[in-house]
Amino acid sequence: MSAGGPLRLTLVSHARTAAVRAARFGADDDTIDDAEARRAAAAATAHTTHMPEHTSEMSRTPFGRVLRGGRAWCDRSLRTRQTAQALGLSATPDPALRDLDVGAWAGRSLDEISPADLRLWTGDPAAAPHGGESVVDLLDRVAAWLAARATDPEHVIAVTHPAVVRAVLVTALRSPPEVFWRVDVPPLSATLLHGRLPATPTSLGHAGGKAGTGSMVWTLRHACMPL
Repeated sequence: MSAGGPLRLTLVSHARTAAVRAARFGADDDTIDDAEARRAAAAATAHTTHMPEHTSEMSRTPFGRVLRGGRAWCDRSLRTRQTAQALGLSATPDPALRDLDVGAWAGRSLDEISPADLRLWTGDPAAAPHGGESVVDLLDRVAAWLAARATDPEHVIAVTHPAVVRAVLVTALRSPPEVFWRVDVPPLSATLLHGRLPATPTSLGHAGGKAGTGSMVWTLRHACMPL
């Protein structure tokens, strides 16, 4: 990140999968279907078409600006790698961008999960009845990833999961963990944040999170815009 200039971070949620359509918890080998791949490719083409210089930033769309010359990341799941490829991005895998680990619930539908366990999971950010990560665990992981962006170039794009996008928003805006479930992140949507290093060191994790998990001040420019 250049001195004085903001880091533009765009988060793109992966394209729709069969698991999303069936309201199932995802697994690493879930794939996006052909129609979704075509939609992603069409979005990438539309957003990299030359636009007049006087076009407003809102009209230009945040994704198109970052796509040109940005450094791309994803995790190792098939659905994020396929989405990045469909968007024409050469993305570097980063395990910190992996989906929320739902343990024994992976691949299962909501109907297969105990209603009491679901209530506990969505009602207590520290709970992990599936044996995987709690929401708080995810927030701490994402806070560390955000802190590491201070050494990145000016443009960064991450193709990732809705849960990770939620976690970034909760962390960047210093919201309490309970806000996590109130953010709706559609497939193939883009969220843009600007980050700057503060004049003095601060702790910028999620509210109530670990001290020192963040070192940048983030401003939300656009949230969950369909591509």
